[in-house]
Amino acid sequence: MVGFWRHRMAQQKIENGELRNYWGQDVILLGVVDEEPERKEKITQMKFQIENLNERILISKWHYPEYEYGDRLKIRGKLEEPQIFEGFNYQNYLAKEGIFGVMLQPEIELIEKSQGNFLKKFLISFKNKLNESLNKNMPFPQAPFLEALLFGEEGNISQAWKEKLNKTGTRHIAAVSGMNITIFTFLLSDFLLFLGFWRRQAFYSSIVLISLYILMIGAPASAVRAGIMAGLFLIAQHFGRLAVGSRTIVLAATIMLVLNPLLLISDIGFQLSFLAVMGLIYFQPILFDFFKKIPSSFQLRYNFSGTLSAQIFTFPLLIYNFGQISPISPLTNIFILPLLPFITISGFIFAVLGIVWERAGQILAWPVHLLLTYLIKTIDLFSEISWATLTLKNIHWIWLTLAYLILTFITWRLNEKQKLKFLNY
Repeated sequence: MVGFWRHRMAQQKIENGELRNYWGQDVILLGVVDEEPERKEKITQMKFQIENLNERILISKWHYPEYEYGDRLKIRGKLEEPQIFEGFNYQNYLAKEGIFGVMLQPEIELIEKSQGNFLKKFLISFKNKLNESLNKNMPFPQAPFLEALLFGEEGNISQAWKEKLNKTGTRHIAAVSGMNITIFTFLLSDFLLFLGFWRRQAFYSSIVLISLYILMIGAPASAVRAGIMAGLFLIAQHFGRLAVGSRTIVLAATIMLVLNPLLLISDIGFQLSFLAVMGLIYFQPILFDFFKKIPSSFQLRYNFSGTLSAQIFTFPLLIYNFGQISPISPLTNIFILPLLPFITISGFIFAVLGIVWERAGQILAWPVHLLLTYLIKTIDLFSEISWATLTLKNIHWIWLTLAYLILTFITWRLNEKQKLKFLNY
């Protein structure tokens, strides 16, 4: 009842927003670009915070001239109402980020620069320097893939390769999605243990690295929420209290929904990160025991069971939202996921060295190049399989509900059997 009331309040905020009064009109607005502009294939999108108003709009413009985070602008154009498409409420999707209008190709005048948060601006600037470094020392198509892996920026990946990623169920490696951050956090912690870190050191290092990573990519709300989920999973794992940790994660999700109730329906990233973490908590130990034939060397069995459990729990939601199944996705991910921490961390080091000492960056670029070539060739090979992708259209929400009810029952039964095995041991 409380949840319904809170959601209704959020809907009323959308319905009574001040910008609604200006939809369809030419307006002049002053404000600041309050997130890093997102460069897409044909246009650049900017989130624009209006001065003296707690509302934002989304600006779509040509790539040039370029603007950056913290620029104070004067814009003039037609303010439009965000559309509601069949099966997708784009208006609510934007509203959850405080965006209550869209503007296409407005006239833009730069008033002044550097009006944003200093730390955020510094981290975005540092990320852009890393991008320059890796593009200078890494050839195509390896460079766009590394850029996507490190920063979730897939604008330089061609449409053909995006289709291959979709076919093989590996698109998550090229996006800062809730599931991607959760899986990466899981792999990062394990990778640090593999390097010889003590468990305590690996835990704190993982928390720090994930936090810096989220800040460096501009701290988008979706990544922050996924980071909170993943961080809570690490805390529960560190203290060996995953069962209690699940309650903490549910509590955290509840608090997030109280603050922004539109997340539950409109933010797929929030849904994916929550489900991925629950999969790691409840399903990963079961799969770890099940795949006994997979060698434990290099933590292969541990990594595989973890990534597969996260995928299983997010699989029905992905099908429901995107209408595609990739039967070969688990197999493809077996071959590439264990390498992602190596590629990401070594790629980050190589990009940093490329800024400080270009020659050292060029030397370290070779092993990163080889790993990326393997990743690309693997995806390319599996994408050629004729039955790599199956399309399902018009999936009703009842099937989604039924899928998760079945998955919940199976998980409960298997966990009960695990308890009985322990008691009978």
